[in-house]
Amino acid sequence: MVKKIEKDYSRFRAIVRGQIKKELRKYITRGELVGKVGKNLVSIPIPQIQIPHFRYGKNDGSGVGMGPGEPGTPLEQGEPGEGTGAGEQPGDHLLEVDVTLDELAKILGEELALPNIKPKGSRTIQADKAKYTGIARSGPESLRHFKRTYREALKRSISLGIYSAENPIVVPVREDKRYRSWKVREVPQNNAVVIYMMDVSGSMGDEQKEIVRIEAFWIDTWLRSQYKRIETRYIVHDAIAKEVDHHTFFHVKESGGTKISSAFQLCTDIIDRDFNAAEWNIYPFHFSDGDNWGSEDTRRCLELLETKIFPVSNVFCYGQVKSAYGSGQFKKDLDEKFGKDDARIITSEIRDREGIYDSIKDFLGKGK
Repeated sequence: MVKKIEKDYSRFRAIVRGQIKKELRKYITRGELVGKVGKNLVSIPIPQIQIPHFRYGKNDGSGVGMGPGEPGTPLEQGEPGEGTGAGEQPGDHLLEVDVTLDELAKILGEELALPNIKPKGSRTIQADKAKYTGIARSGPESLRHFKRTYREALKRSISLGIYSAENPIVVPVREDKRYRSWKVREVPQNNAVVIYMMDVSGSMGDEQKEIVRIEAFWIDTWLRSQYKRIETRYIVHDAIAKEVDHHTFFHVKESGGTKISSAFQLCTDIIDRDFNAAEWNIYPFHFSDGDNWGSEDTRRCLELLETKIFPVSNVFCYGQVKSAYGSGQFKKDLDEKFGKDDARIITSEIRDREGIYDSIKDFLGKGK
């Protein structure tokens, strides 16, 4: 039997889930969530759930339940509090709730109508999987085995001589209850690597990097719901590319020109060295403001994409972040060369934080 507190808790979580879905676009565009990530949890402020509060006013010896009156006598509104003390207007309340990244991914998938990804390749990483293998005398009520429990109760009733064929009522007690038990075993699991590349030349400012940081968080959240384990690599580049850690990727300050081909070449080297395309699902993402050094380097980029990166990737994604100093030409070159070939490449323009929502759908809505 489900306890009342469990029903109330489930109802509360359903309300929270509905509020998150309703405000998802707002949460996606804000960077606070990225900084609130704990161990598999995210703290999300929910302002719409009203917290019970007391209403203060003057107590002058009259009012409801005070003094003479007859049934049906209308009640007048009391006078509000005076001065700078407590008033009668409700305040704004924020309730922070912890949401698991798995649940956040489900909400994201439902709201953006994201299809489940179909992994490719052989599988090398082992994952734990539980399988029901036996019967135990203790366990959660949700795993109680009805037939086994009834059988034990029937055996006890017969042995004690309290069973009646004319009134065959059998009531299990604690000692009769039996539960399904499980055994954890290792099974092969698809694995994936996400390679983030970002232009950090002088034209990419802090706001552009923050947009990339927020979008990368949501991309990671969704991909981790589709794969048991994911490896992530980070590449920054101006005229020269280098591999860095997560913190450096989002905080490095560079300047100078831009050669996008340097990032694509390093991406290819990392894949060739560390990730067998037959065994890994590979997701390269590149973010830039669209400036590149000369048409010759752009031709080199197109060549690397077509001959090196496309053949080994599930899909290549390019996000162009609008900048006051960027020309935006690179996306035009990609679209002109590859057109609507969304089986191999997806491009998206991110004008500002409000564009993150649609960009995520552009990248993940294909189920690659």
